[in-house]
Amino acid sequence: MSGVELRQLRTFEAVVRHGTVTGAANVLDQAPSSVSEQIRALERSLGVALFARTARGMRLTEQGEVLARWARGILDQVEQARREVTGRPQAVRLGALETIVATYVPKVLARLAERRPGVIVEVRAETSRDTLLADVTAGRLDAALLLDTGDALGDLGFPLPAAPLTFVDLDPVPLLLVAAPDHRLRGLRQPEPGDLAGEQLLVNVPNCSFRMAADKLLGPGPRRVQVGGVAVMRAWAEQGLGVALLPEFAVDAALRSGTLIDLGLVAPDLHLRLIWRADREDLPGLRDVLYAASA
Repeated sequence: MSGVELRQLRTFEAVVRHGTVTGAANVLDQAPSSVSEQIRALERSLGVALFARTARGMRLTEQGEVLARWARGILDQVEQARREVTGRPQAVRLGALETIVATYVPKVLARLAERRPGVIVEVRAETSRDTLLADVTAGRLDAALLLDTGDALGDLGFPLPAAPLTFVDLDPVPLLLVAAPDHRLRGLRQPEPGDLAGEQLLVNVPNCSFRMAADKLLGPGPRRVQVGGVAVMRAWAEQGLGVALLPEFAVDAALRSGTLIDLGLVAPDLHLRLIWRADREDLPGLRDVLYAASA
């Protein structure tokens, strides 16, 4: 790729990730005009159009898809060479959903610090599971933390990209069905999903891990009321506006204070699952670092 500059590849990657020149410019701390010019220069150098410009943003062309696969490997090799020449410690780019960043990532970082001192972890919080999966697939992240269940990746019910992803389970994430203290099912020895027929089940958007778990466990009986994220579901449940299937870490304080009760429904744990591309394990030390994070 004669004439192609590394800064152009980094800019190309940023546009691919954010979908717009403006989004890439914000991340790179550059003017949008500078980002646009670098992309045009890259296209002139290669003699092909890398993006189709649309009203909704930048969409990769077929040639752009090919370059996206090569660009990540080239940038990885450059970064590895820089580390070896300068003696800088290894850096792992770890993504996670915001809820997990706040609750579980500190434990993972503590394990890494104990077992692989000197390793630098760059943590990026995301609101979308699909974005994390896409970034691991494209090599923009080395690994990501997701919530899942079962023996295979995606058993919770979310779609997977066409990439050789593998995983290790780190921690169980217990789920509790909670409600206000005066709920009619309080005191029932062990409620079954059928006991919730007609109840209001407080949920988030359809691709939320906790909603997907509730859908698998409870079936169609409870009436779904979409209210928002974990904090909103918890607050509505405290006010007696419905029941919610939530992670134990999110309702611990409310259970202790008595503003919520555990209805005692038996629910399988979710798994905190660390995923990465199996074909990237040859990056120096990556596999050791990933397994060092496990419990």
